Amino acid sequence: MESLYKNIHQDIIDRCKEGDREAQFQLYKLYYKSMYNTSLRIAGSPSDAEDIMQEAFLSAFRKIGTYEGKVSFGAWLKKIVINRSLDYLKKKKINFEDVDDNLNLPDEEENPFIENREADIRKIKQAMMKLPEGYRVVFSLYFLEGYDHEEIAGILNISTGSSRSQLLRAKRKLQECLLGEFFSIN
Repeated sequence: MESLYKNIHQDIIDRCKEGDREAQFQLYKLYYKSMYNTSLRIAGSPSDAEDIMQEAFLSAFRKIGTYEGKVSFGAWLKKIVINRSLDYLKKKKINFEDVDDNLNLPDEEENPFIENREADIRKIKQAMMKLPEGYRVVFSLYFLEGYDHEEIAGILNISTGSSRSQLLRAKRKLQECLLGEFFSIN
């Protein structure tokens, strides 16, 4: 079957399909950092993200024969990493329904702080890592991984309303954290 997506590293992928360990290591080096960052945003812990990465790459190398080239290899691998990260959270029994009732949330869905102001990326990442796990996961899946609320609801086994409220709460908490950082500097 001819692949539909032309991969820049197709020769390495083909060698991996043949079980070439050197090619597997090359592929690992090419994709590790971005996949680690994806896992870290979901898992929240560097050591957990590292463990998840090892499992995800092992799984990818076992399943590499099923990669058909319908999407980029990076997108295919990222799906495995996201699924492994979410499986990890499910094993920890993270409750995505837990809410902080003291937030006094506005009725509107959008928060102009996130959308209209430029902020230091490092500070946003640090603030994001301070979010409660349920909030951080929904925020990451929605804004960073591009899933919609219906997809998130299916992945996390929650309602779309819960996904929306978790996202709104995550944005509000992130805003509070970033504003607190801003006022503590000035």
